[in-house]
Amino acid sequence: MSLSVSSILDQSRTTIRLAIPLIIGQLGQMLISLSDTLMLGRLGVTPLAACSFANTLIYLPMMFGIGMSMAVSIRVSQARGANDPAAARAALRHGLYVTLTLGVLTVLAALAIRPFMGIFQQDPQVIAIVPNFLLILAASMIPAMGSMAVKNHSDAMNRPWPVFWISIGAVALNLLLNWMLIFGKLGAPRMGFEGSAVATLIARTASLVGMIWWCRQDAALKEWVPIRWLRAPDWAAMRDLLRTGFPASMQLLAEVSAFVAATFIIGHMGKEQLASHQVAIQCAATIFMIPLGISMALTVRIGEAFGAKNHAVMRPILASGWAMGVSFTLISATAFICFNHQLARLFIDDPQVLEMAASLLIVAAAFQFCDALQIISAGGLRGLDDVHTPAWIAFWAYWVLSIPLGWVLAVKLHWGVTGMWWGITAGLTMTAILLGRRIWKKTALENIAEIPERAGILEES
Repeated sequence: MSLSVSSILDQSRTTIRLAIPLIIGQLGQMLISLSDTLMLGRLGVTPLAACSFANTLIYLPMMFGIGMSMAVSIRVSQARGANDPAAARAALRHGLYVTLTLGVLTVLAALAIRPFMGIFQQDPQVIAIVPNFLLILAASMIPAMGSMAVKNHSDAMNRPWPVFWISIGAVALNLLLNWMLIFGKLGAPRMGFEGSAVATLIARTASLVGMIWWCRQDAALKEWVPIRWLRAPDWAAMRDLLRTGFPASMQLLAEVSAFVAATFIIGHMGKEQLASHQVAIQCAATIFMIPLGISMALTVRIGEAFGAKNHAVMRPILASGWAMGVSFTLISATAFICFNHQLARLFIDDPQVLEMAASLLIVAAAFQFCDALQIISAGGLRGLDDVHTPAWIAFWAYWVLSIPLGWVLAVKLHWGVTGMWWGITAGLTMTAILLGRRIWKKTALENIAEIPERAGILEES
C-alpha cells in the first residue's frame, strides 16, 4: 500500500475506531486520580501537595507495571494476527502473574520507606500526613496492575468496549466513595485525606473483579483466555514476556522517573510550588491519555499486521497515528493557552498556587506536541517488538538532558517550577525526534525482513 492521503485517511478511520475506547478507557483510569485531586483541593494546599507527593512515589511502580502489561498487548496482538489462541492465553495468564507480583512489591516498598520520609526533604506538614495515605494507595496498585494486564489483552483482541464500561463504573464508584469517605456523607466515617486513598483501593479492586468476570463470560473470548487461570507458570513463557515487558517498562520509567525527580526538586521549593505542579501535571497527564490511547491502538494494529505479514500497511497506520496525535494536540494546546487560569481555578483558589499553575499550563501547551509524537512512535515500535533501543533513547533524553537542564533553569537561573518544566520539554523533544526517525526507517518495506519474528509460546489446554 503506497503512502498517500487516501491511504492515511483509510487507516485513520480504522485506527480511530480502535483508539476511541482505548482513549476513553485510559481517561477513565486517569479520572480516578483527577477526582482525587479535585476533591482534595477543597481541603487545602497541604492535602493537595501531599497527594502530589504520594502519587509521585507511586508513579514509578505504576509505570513499570504499565510497561510490563504492554508486553501482553504486544504478544496478544501478534498472536491474533497469526491466529494463535494458545499464545494469547499464555500472555494473559503470565501477564497477570507479573503485574500482581509488582503490585505486592509496591506495597512492601511503601512499608519500607514510611519511616524515612524525611530524606525527600519535602515540606514538614506534607510529610506528616503522607505515610498512611501512601500505604493505602500502594495497596490499590495490586488490583490496578492486574487490571492493566486484563485490559491490554481485551484491547489487543479488539474487544475494548466492555472493559471501558467496567473502568467507567469504577470511576463513578470512586467519585461516590470519595465524597462519602472524605467528607463523611451518607453515614460513612469522615476520614478526610486518607478517605480518598481508601476510595481508590475499593474502586480499583472492583474494576479488576469485574474485568476477570467479563473475560470468563464473553463467548467471543472463550478460546483466547486461560482455561485454568491459577496454573503454575510456564517459566519459558514468563521469561519471554519479561524480555519484552522489561525494556518497555524501562522506557516508561525513564520518562516518569524524570518527572518524579522534577517533583522532588519542586517540592524542595515549598508546598505552594508542589501544589501548583500537581494541578498542572494532572491537567497535562489527563490530556496525555488521548495520544497514549492512539499509541496503544498502533501497538495493536502494527503488531497484528506484523504477525499477519501484512507489511505494506504499516507506514500508513503509523502516519495515521501521527496525524491524529498532532490534530488533537492543536486543540488541547490552544485550550491550555486560552483557558489556563480557568482550568487551574477548578482545582485550587489560593492566588499564589493558581498563578503558578496557570503559567505551567502554558509550558504544557508547548510540550504536548513532542509528548504526543514520542508516545505514538513508541507504540508503533512496540508493535514490532522493538523495545530495547527506545529504552536507551528515553534514558539519555530524560536523565542526561532533561533533569540537568531543568535543574540549571530552575535553581541556578532562578526560573523556579517553570524552568524544571522547560527542561522536561527538551527531553520530550529529543525523544520525539529519535523515536520518530527510528519507526519511520523500520516500517520501510526493504527493512521489514530484518526484524526477527518471535516464536509463539504455547499453552496446554
